[in-house]
Amino acid sequence: MTKKRKIEIAGSEITIISQKQNDYISLTDMAKSQMQEAIIIKWLSLKSTIEYIGEWEALYNPDFNYTEFGTIKNAAGSNNFVLSVKNWIEATNAIGITAQAGRYGGTYVFFRLSTNHHEHTA
Repeated sequence: MTKKRKIEIAGSEITIISQKQNDYISLTDMAKSQMQEAIIIKWLSLKSTIEYIGEWEALYNPDFNYTEFGTIKNAAGSNNFVLSVKNWIEATNAIGITAQAGRYGGTYVFFRLSTNHHEHTA
């Protein structure tokens, strides 16, 4: 079962969920606080982001599909490249990023990955 709680950062309410004894912070809430909801897809489609989260997954996820990661990394950087969270998870068995559908859903990342997201959007 997923547990949710809220924290306040710089005057913005940010959701944190707990799944399988890990905490994930809401990228959706962080992006909304900057009035740029589409920024998550742009962030995930950056080659530098893919390299960062791929290396993180390789270190912390024994089931990470490194072959698919290489395919995605090679495609990244082209003008028409777009990567969704769903496609990333399905292709690579990623655990560091998750998405929940529905009215109160959103995109969540393991806390260490959110630090990289914030550096790219600040």
